[in-house]
Amino acid sequence: QVPLVESGGGLVQAGGSLRLSCAASGRISSFNAMGWYRQAPGKQRDLVATIRSGGSTHYVDSVKGRFTISRDNAKNTVYLQMNSLKPEDTAVYYCNARLYTLERPVDYWGQGTQVTVSS
Repeated sequence: QVPLVESGGGLVQAGGSLRLSCAASGRISSFNAMGWYRQAPGKQRDLVATIRSGGSTHYVDSVKGRFTISRDNAKNTVYLQMNSLKPEDTAVYYCNARLYTLERPVDYWGQGTQVTVSS
């Protein structure tokens, strides 16, 4: 297990900003990708953004231009800077670490942090 601990969630008004952090107990550089997912009440857990070990990033269309994922390998921490937040961004945000093996991808998850955006 690679414990992942998220922090930085909270309540913010629409248009505001939050920065989420994901601290890993192990070396994040050993993972093929780190990412953020979110799950709203009654909905499935969806991808928000990923950053690969080489530094390339991917965002879902709904957050492009507003969210930025980054990583600090020295601190074993991944961040998600969220700007121009909207009520529809309200969800529990989960940190993910993915390792590709010969058989299948192996995923590690944090416990989640609540983000609530009021209108």
